[in-house]
Amino acid sequence: MQALPISFRYAYSPTLPKLLWRLGCTLVFSTYQAGKVIFIRATSPDKIEQHALDFPRPMGLAVSDQRIAVATREEVVVLTNTSVEEPPESHYADSGTGAVGNSAYRTEGPESQHVDPGILVGAAEGTYVPEKTYFSGEVDTHDLAWGKDGLWAINTLLSSMSLADNDSRFEAQWRPPFVSDIVPEDRCHLNSVAMVDGQPEYVTAFGEVDTFEGWRENRVSGGIVMDVSSGEVVLEGLPMPHSPRVYDGKLYLLLSGTGELVRAEPEAGGYEVIAQLPGFVRGMARCGDYLFVGLSKLRKSSSTFAALPISDQALFSGIVAVSLSEGRIVEHLRYETGVEEIYDVQVLTGD
Repeated sequence: MQALPISFRYAYSPTLPKLLWRLGCTLVFSTYQAGKVIFIRATSPDKIEQHALDFPRPMGLAVSDQRIAVATREEVVVLTNTSVEEPPESHYADSGTGAVGNSAYRTEGPESQHVDPGILVGAAEGTYVPEKTYFSGEVDTHDLAWGKDGLWAINTLLSSMSLADNDSRFEAQWRPPFVSDIVPEDRCHLNSVAMVDGQPEYVTAFGEVDTFEGWRENRVSGGIVMDVSSGEVVLEGLPMPHSPRVYDGKLYLLLSGTGELVRAEPEAGGYEVIAQLPGFVRGMARCGDYLFVGLSKLRKSSSTFAALPISDQALFSGIVAVSLSEGRIVEHLRYETGVEEIYDVQVLTGD
C-alpha cells in the first residue's frame, strides 16, 4: 500500500468508533469528485481508519452478500470477497443490529491508503477482488441495486433503468411513462431506486418532464417519487430527491435541496421530516437503529446548486449517523481536506 497523494484529513465524534465497533460494520462511500471509493472502519472502540480504491468517477454502490458493485464513468465493476469459501445463493440482503453514540470532535491524520485499482485488502469483512465488469458506456449511471434478477442500474443520461445481462452489458428495462424515448438527454434526471423483496419498487427524479435537461427549469421544487410497477407519480414538488430506501416497510428518502431526511407516505402523497441535516444530503444506508447519510459541499460556482435553500449551510462533506428512534444526529465524520462531494453510502457487515 502507498499513502494517498492528497491528505484526506477528517475529524469525527469520539464515540463514532464505539458505534461502528458495536455494530460490526464498515462504511463505504463514493466520491466522484475525488475519484475514490473510501472504506471507514473502527479498528478498536477508540479508533477509526480509512482505506481507498481508485475508480474513474465512481457514483452508485450496491452491497449484497459478499459483493460490492461500483458504477464508474463507463463501466460497473463488481468486487467479491475472496475470504468466504462459497458464494451465497442470493444477491440481495438487508442488515441490522443496534448500538449507541453521541457527539463532539476527534481529529485524524492522513492514514488513508491506496491500493491498485480493483483490489482492496484490509476491509473488516475480508479481501475484495474484481469478479466481473459490465460495460455501460458513458450513460451517467447513478444508483445501483442488487435484485432477484441481477444487478439494476439507473442510467440518468438515458432517463431509464437497466438490468445486467449475461453478456456483461446493461439492457434498458424501464423508463418513466412520460419519457417518450431512450435518448442521451437527461430529460428528468432519474437518479435513484428503492428495492422491495428484490425488485425495484420506487424511483426518484428531478422532474416530470420530457425535454432535453428539462428538469433544470424547476430543479428546486420539481422532484418526484414514482411507483415502478404502476408508473404513477406518488410524491411531487420535492427539492432534489435522492436515495429512496424501504426499511421495515416504510419509505425513507433524502431531500437534497433542503437537507432533510424524510419518511414518505406514498398513499397519502406526503411525507414527515425525520431530521434536518446540515448540508446537501445524498447516499444513505441503514445498520440497526442508525441511518448513515452522506453530506456534500455545494459548489458556489454551479448554476445547479447556487440557488438551493441549503446552499448557505452545505459547507462541509462527510457522513452523519442519524438515530431513527431519536430522530437526530448522534455521530458524525467531517472531511477537512480531500473529499468535497459524496454520492452514495453503503454498509458492510460481514453477514
